[in-house]
Amino acid sequence: FGTEKQKEYFLPRIVNVDDWWCEGFSEPDAGSDLASLKTRAVRDGDHYVVNGQKIWTSLAQYSDWIFCLVRTDPDAKKQLGISFLLIDLKTPGVTVRPIQLFDGYHEVCEVFFDNVRVPIENRVGEENRGWEYAKFVLGNGRVTIACVGLSKERIRRIKELAARTRIGGERLIDCADFRKKVAAVEVQLKALEMTQLRVVANSTKLQKGAQDPASSILKIKGSEIQQATAELLMDVIGPYALPYQSEDDFRRKEPPIGPEWAGPIAPAYFNGRKVPIYSGSDEIQKNIIAKAVLGLSSKSA
Repeated sequence: FGTEKQKEYFLPRIVNVDDWWCEGFSEPDAGSDLASLKTRAVRDGDHYVVNGQKIWTSLAQYSDWIFCLVRTDPDAKKQLGISFLLIDLKTPGVTVRPIQLFDGYHEVCEVFFDNVRVPIENRVGEENRGWEYAKFVLGNGRVTIACVGLSKERIRRIKELAARTRIGGERLIDCADFRKKVAAVEVQLKALEMTQLRVVANSTKLQKGAQDPASSILKIKGSEIQQATAELLMDVIGPYALPYQSEDDFRRKEPPIGPEWAGPIAPAYFNGRKVPIYSGSDEIQKNIIAKAVLGLSSKSA
């Protein structure tokens, strides 16, 4: 969707990690109903003047640029009045404020825009067609958000740690109930991987700019499996999930409570509660599947 000039400038810098990017979609009053976003961009000569706020912006405190959905036509139907801008976070008027999460870390941020001037040449595609481009970004993102590789590594780690953990003199990995839980998740993960490969293979048959609505299946099932593997890791560490050690504790090099490998598991479990929500909640994904995959309408519900 970008111009040749944009591709020539940005793509090499992205590949070389010269620039780190974040996503400016969600707002305080526009999460699952993303098209209700209110951040405004008003034309002023060869610039847009942007005012508004984004929230839950992952790793914005480390980013150089943000790709942002903004409202350029407040009088149009909400999906039709949105444009897609590339904004340099060093531009005057941009403020990034990290949010401390339940696990103690600062992974997401608020981003404020106060009369931020953005060159019109930094708009991707046509004005007021940003919703179309955003759907393409989100659809492709759901393929990777399934996190098959992450879940595979967690399964390997679960087995490794369960072999070290003993309950009543027996290794946890040898407990029949625990093995059944692990096996059940492995079966689901293999099915998810096969579905992901089918979605990726089918992408070559789609029209340019189209996304496979089946990626919503990957998002839902991938989220479930990520949470299931996090719960299995909590089973492994048992009571050592209870102590909380903050970032300050790690900076002060406080000794870990329990096995050294146990510390990050509980924070990761709590952090993973967000997975069914971001990039479109499970409820939104089910609506997409019902309409675009199963061909159902609201009248048939």
